[in-house]
Amino acid sequence: MSEAEQVPASAPEAAAAVLDALNATDSNGTEALNATAKFVATPEGTALAYGSLVFMALLPIFFGALRSVTCSKSKNASDMPETITGRDAARFPIIASCTLFGLYLFFKVFSQEYINLLLSVYFFGLGVLALSHTMSPLMSRVFPESFPNKQYQLLFTQGSGESKEEIVNYEFDTKNLVCLLISSVVGVWYLLKKHWIANNLFGLAFALNGVELLHLNNVSTGCILLGGLFVYDVFWVFGTNVMVTVAKSFEAPIKLVFPQDLLEKGLEASNFAMLGLGDVVIPGIFIALLLRFDVSLKKNSRTYFYSSFLAYIFGLGLTIFVMHTFKHAQPALLYLVPACIGFPVIVALFKGELTEMFRYEEASAEEEGAKEESESEKKDQ
Repeated sequence: MSEAEQVPASAPEAAAAVLDALNATDSNGTEALNATAKFVATPEGTALAYGSLVFMALLPIFFGALRSVTCSKSKNASDMPETITGRDAARFPIIASCTLFGLYLFFKVFSQEYINLLLSVYFFGLGVLALSHTMSPLMSRVFPESFPNKQYQLLFTQGSGESKEEIVNYEFDTKNLVCLLISSVVGVWYLLKKHWIANNLFGLAFALNGVELLHLNNVSTGCILLGGLFVYDVFWVFGTNVMVTVAKSFEAPIKLVFPQDLLEKGLEASNFAMLGLGDVVIPGIFIALLLRFDVSLKKNSRTYFYSSFLAYIFGLGLTIFVMHTFKHAQPALLYLVPACIGFPVIVALFKGELTEMFRYEEASAEEEGAKEESESEKKDQ
C-alpha cells in the first residue's frame, strides 16, 4: 500500500507495493499489544490511545481524498494515479492471502530478527519517499517566494530514434530535495530507534499516498474490492491465528500505534494499541472515489464524501466498542465495509441518484492521455 512515491521513480507502483504489504499484515482491526501480560491500561490511557488512533486514521483519508481530486488531473508522471479495475479488485484478496500466509511461514521457519532487518531497510526507502511526497505541498507554502528554487529533471529512456521509450520522467525542484532530506532524518530515526512517533509518521505518509494515488475506476469495483477484503479479513482473524501472529512479528510502519501507558511513562511508553493501515487505505480509496463522484456531479456538494466519511467514523468506533466488549481482536473491515458502502447507497437511494452513482466511470491516466491527444489532433485539423 498505499502508500510510496518516488522522488525519483514511479509513485503509483510504490503505493501499490505498500498496499500489498499492509493488507498482507493487517492484524486486525484494533488490538491492544501489551509489552507485559500484567499491564492493565487505565480508562484514561485507553481512551487517549483509541481516540488518537481514530484521529490519525481520519487524517490520511480526508486529506488523501482531497489530494486525489488534484492528482487525477496531474500531468507529472510521479503524481499520476494507479487505476484499480474490477479484475484487479477480484484478484487482490487472493494475492493478499498468499502474501500473508507466505509471511507467516517465513516467520515460522526463519529468524524473525533477520526478516525484520530486511523489512526495515525496505520500508526505510519507501517511507522516506512517501513522507517526502506528503510534505511537498506544505513546503511549497512554507518557503518564501525569494527562495532560490531550481528545477531538475530525472529522465531514463530505452532504445533510440523513433523507438525511444521513456521509462522514468520525473520533474522535481530544490524544495523537493529539502523534503527528501527531512524525510531521511526521520527515516534514520526510525531505523535506529524504531520509535512509535517515527513509525506513525511513515504510516500516515503511506496511508495518505495510498488514498491519493490508488484510484478505483468505478463504484462497482470498489464494492468488489471491499467485499473481497471483508471476507479475507474475517477469515484470517476469526478462522486462524495467522494474521495476528504476523502483525505481532512484523516490525514495519504498516500500522498506526499509540501507547496506552503514555500518561504514566511519557514518550518512552511501550504498551501499544494499534490499527493496521489496511483498515485506513482500503475504505479510504473508496471514500476518495465518492468525493471525485461528488465533484463530477458539479453540484457544489460533497454529500457522498461526507456520508461515507461519517460512516467510517461510525464503523471504526463500533469496532473498538465490540473489541472491548468481547475482549478479542476484531477484523475492522467487518464493520467498516457495510458502513462505508451502506451509508452512501442509502443516501443515493434517497436522492434518486443510485443508477448515476454506479454508472460513474473514471478513465485511467493512459486513457486520459490518449483522449487529450485525440482532441488535440482534431483541433489541429
